[in-house]
Amino acid sequence: MAQNFKFEEVSIEKLRWRCPVDKLELKTTDDVEPCDWIIGQDRAVKAIKLGLDIKSIGYNIFVTGFVGTGRMTAIKHLLEKLEKPGTIPEDKCYVNNFKNPDMPRAISLPAGEGKLFRKDIESLIISLKKNIPSMFESEAYKEKRKEFIKESEQGQKAILEEFEKQVKKEGFALVQIQMGPFVKPDVQPVIEGKPASLAKLEKQVKAGNFPQEKFVILKTKYGALAELMEDIFKEGKEIVKELEKALDALDREIIVPLIRDLIKEIKEKYEKLQTYLDEVEESLINNLDRFKPTKEKTPEMPIPGLQFVKPEDEFLEYRVNVVVDNSETKTVPIIIETTPSYKNLFGTIERVADRGGIWKTDFTRIKAGSYLKANGGYLVVNALDLLIEPGSWQALKRSLKYGKEEIGAYDPFYLLGTSAMKPEPIETKVDVVMIGDNRLYHLLYHLDADFKKIFKVKADFDSVMPKDEQNIHQYACFIKKICDEDKLLPFDKSGVGAVVEFGVRVAGSQKKLSTRFTIIADLIREASYWATNAESHVVKLEHVEKAIEEWTARVSLLEDKIQEMIEDGTIMIDSEGVVTGQINGLSVYDLGEYTFGKPTRITARTSMGRAGVINIEREADLSGATHNKGVLILGGYLRGKYAQNKPMTMSASICFEQSYSGVEGDSASSTEVYAILSSLSGLSLRQDIAVTGSINQKGEIQPIGGVNEKIEGFYHVCKAFGLTGTQGVMIPHQNVKDLMLKNEVVEAVKEGKFRIYPAKTIDQGIEVLTGVKAGERKEDGTFEEGSVNDLVDKQLRQYAESWKNFRVEETGKES
Repeated sequence: MAQNFKFEEVSIEKLRWRCPVDKLELKTTDDVEPCDWIIGQDRAVKAIKLGLDIKSIGYNIFVTGFVGTGRMTAIKHLLEKLEKPGTIPEDKCYVNNFKNPDMPRAISLPAGEGKLFRKDIESLIISLKKNIPSMFESEAYKEKRKEFIKESEQGQKAILEEFEKQVKKEGFALVQIQMGPFVKPDVQPVIEGKPASLAKLEKQVKAGNFPQEKFVILKTKYGALAELMEDIFKEGKEIVKELEKALDALDREIIVPLIRDLIKEIKEKYEKLQTYLDEVEESLINNLDRFKPTKEKTPEMPIPGLQFVKPEDEFLEYRVNVVVDNSETKTVPIIIETTPSYKNLFGTIERVADRGGIWKTDFTRIKAGSYLKANGGYLVVNALDLLIEPGSWQALKRSLKYGKEEIGAYDPFYLLGTSAMKPEPIETKVDVVMIGDNRLYHLLYHLDADFKKIFKVKADFDSVMPKDEQNIHQYACFIKKICDEDKLLPFDKSGVGAVVEFGVRVAGSQKKLSTRFTIIADLIREASYWATNAESHVVKLEHVEKAIEEWTARVSLLEDKIQEMIEDGTIMIDSEGVVTGQINGLSVYDLGEYTFGKPTRITARTSMGRAGVINIEREADLSGATHNKGVLILGGYLRGKYAQNKPMTMSASICFEQSYSGVEGDSASSTEVYAILSSLSGLSLRQDIAVTGSINQKGEIQPIGGVNEKIEGFYHVCKAFGLTGTQGVMIPHQNVKDLMLKNEVVEAVKEGKFRIYPAKTIDQGIEVLTGVKAGERKEDGTFEEGSVNDLVDKQLRQYAESWKNFRVEETGKES
């Protein structure tokens, strides 16, 4: 019943778009300017500019898009070119909190003044350390001090002399008694010209060697003298205290004016720091002893077995820790943090162990991170890198929500113990740009309630852009940029055209150019390499093609293995003849860096029954959700086409033969329909034509992805078995605009060795595969006699009648 049809084929000029190199206004890329702008991302650029311009809370930016579309490059470019009004961010410093040392005080100073303030404080300490000891060593000070000490000693001496007279008058003597390591003054009665203790006299009384009455008198006198001695020594202590007060007043009298004068000079320079400088002044005045010569300082008591460790910095509490120094900053800061750990982003409080193994810290060990350094400017970070770092995401959210940063030592495992130090928070205003993909963006948007509040701007980078003259010229400018940066050979017209055509191929449409410039840049570098090897002075078409060929050879191992299995018959594929219920479908294998297509045998078997379309892949748990949907749609198509005047009493099983790793996608749904129609009609299908395309329930063919790879995959199989001139691929007509086939395939079509058929409907496709007219439905509901649809309809009617008769025989009544 085969009929001679003249089927429509895709014209040669539609198989591949050719770059009009003659229209390029250049001889080589040396004739164009290297691009320093962002190519093909107008939508994303507008979104980024919006986020950068709006200064309200929450207008941070989340950048999405494919890797290699220039997201990081675009961010750097926009931030560097952005007109940034305002002043340079302030310096941030931490100083000692004299009232609560565990809460260091944060201070802000105009850019550059933090370093100057630190230097001024250091100069203050140096000046005091130099001048105060010299004042203590001055003759006037020493004379005055000696005078106070002499007066005090004379006063104590006069009291002691008067007391000694009283003791002597009562017949006692003042003695020193050794009590362990200490010496204690005491009074004892003088007996026979020598002092004797009451304890000895008491023993003599008991022995009868000393009169009891005299002992009682002496004991009474001793009590009165002891009380008098205690009063005398209290009075002496008061004299010492008065001396200490006088000496302290003396110290203050000569030192305090110096301190106040020096502090006053600093106060006049830093009006914002009056309170802190008052505390510094008070602390210095109250700790004058540390400036005295070493010999006058109180010696440390030696402790057996413990070596005394002198502090590294005696004046540590007066130091200034400049955590952010903007003295050399010329514009607002732009920080790109490539390792967003908690420490790198938000700083830390370092701890050190002393000689005794004790961990300690102080305010000078507070270190700022990228977030604080970006204060008043911009912080760029990779979203995934940030999210996998413990503590970083939560700290970033808090800082953005509350506009302040609290620096702390992050130690989730408490390996070194936590520090009690809690530095004063610093107010911040940082615009954060996070770079991630759409999946990560939507996960955060739906699962983190804070995310949508702090990242209100989404900038989505497209992977393609319109293919027009302007963008083609920008490709040439991009090539020039890469050549300049990497010192590569220039590209001539043919080389530029080849790169542009590659960009169209990667984009997957003749109307688009790829914006995945990482891939394009790699091609440019490798093409220059092959041109250098060929000793060419410019990169030409053949060098670009060589680069593509070599790159393909590096990554196509799996494709070659599958091709070998097809050629040796391990994977069974027919490229000639006709078979009933069997057809060549086309599959795409996506390896990430490389995608290729290969044919797959699809078979269908039909019988009477009620099971409908049985998806063997689904029954074996090898079918994805989209493929399952495609099978259900083709079932709807069959019911709508053939079951309007009779029940559908058919069981049809469809199978991807020798497929063991799963099937996904609906691009084979039209192919499966052809196999079922062939099995029902008994008409054989051409094995020299492979088919791709999904369908809807009306039988219309719908476009699919990977059309170039699918066509080339079947072409290579046919070439291996021998091209006959009848072989080809049937594709959805909408995919014609996506064709960017390899030159080898285009030449084969041009020579009549291979064919590409566009299909709009199942009826059109079945005619190509069977050579039999599909057949229109007539007014009585039947189809044209002898057509494919007529044969299918009759077979289904026969199934229905047979089912009815079977049910009567089985049950004795009609079902």
